[in-house]
Amino acid sequence: MAGWSCLVTGAGGFLGQRIIRLLVEEENLQEIRALDKVFRPELKEEFSKLQSKTKLTVLEGDILDELCLKRACQDISVIIHTASIIDILVVNPRESIMNVNFKGTQLLLEACVQASVPIFIHTSSIEVAGPNSYKEIIQNGHEEDRLENTWSAPYPQSKKLAEKAVLAANGLTLKNGGTLYTCALRPMYIYGEGSPLLFASLSEALKNKRILTNEGKFSVANPVYVGNVAWAHILALRALQDPKKAPSIQGQFYYISDDTPHQSYDDFNYTLSKEWGFRLDPRLSLPLSLKYWIAFLLEIVSFLLSPIYRYQPPFNRHLLTLSNSVFTFSYKKAQRDLGYEPLFSWEEAKQKTMEWIGSLVDQHKETLKTKTQ
Repeated sequence: MAGWSCLVTGAGGFLGQRIIRLLVEEENLQEIRALDKVFRPELKEEFSKLQSKTKLTVLEGDILDELCLKRACQDISVIIHTASIIDILVVNPRESIMNVNFKGTQLLLEACVQASVPIFIHTSSIEVAGPNSYKEIIQNGHEEDRLENTWSAPYPQSKKLAEKAVLAANGLTLKNGGTLYTCALRPMYIYGEGSPLLFASLSEALKNKRILTNEGKFSVANPVYVGNVAWAHILALRALQDPKKAPSIQGQFYYISDDTPHQSYDDFNYTLSKEWGFRLDPRLSLPLSLKYWIAFLLEIVSFLLSPIYRYQPPFNRHLLTLSNSVFTFSYKKAQRDLGYEPLFSWEEAKQKTMEWIGSLVDQHKETLKTKTQ
């Protein structure tokens, strides 16, 4: 595509900023529009330094602001939609999660059609597929399995509805008479430097003498490095721009994993952090079945109190299932259709993540030192 342009939503987020860094290397790309509700000053500065042959425009605006979306989509060739609230513990109100993740996607699709943007790539989630029970075993699953999450929890529900809306929009007639082509990518649990979930786990461990929790020891997962997920988005947009490849990709979803070893979430966190003195909690934990029923009772308490008080349980059944299931997926379809191969090896991804963890440990030491002075 000669002289094309790309809008990235959620561009200030963990994944969005990685996509921006790869996009600036694309050929014939005239403009990148980076949209998010707010950008950290240091990220704005970094983005300004990325400007070369490609114009990079930073837009601060709400995904639920129709006027903002209308302006952002004008004269755009490709939309990469990563913006969402990732909230498994339901810290945010259910309505907020559903609005941003589902309604925001619907509004963006409408703006896309009105502005005649021909390509729409959606960052979905592995949670669209499940897991629905910690007793269910899925190893090296694939797209033909047609798995579907049955939880009513707002995050998986909103991501499932959003993905369905995006894939259903494939083939829509645009305002200028053209056709909209869409696809969705379902990454595994994403890790890497700056991972919000990994940061939360490590911050908690630093408060507890570097002892990691043992909340996910029964799981078998295949986490994926953030750089590889960003790379899959670049390959998806290239494929949808290619007249030969595009017909087999339009309206499809793809699992995105890499060559990170399959292991439990607990072992994974330990592998990345043991060099810095972190260790797994040696204490025995309650049986998973008992914790599941405790979570159920806490959810009932939360529901009963909801008219007068918003009680947030420390864990819920959805989280227990997610963190203790055997649930892994192959990237063979993405390899076949998109030409996807991980850009970063496991060793590279591990090294980069470990170095970032080391920086967190150093920051923690400096904080403690300041407090004692």
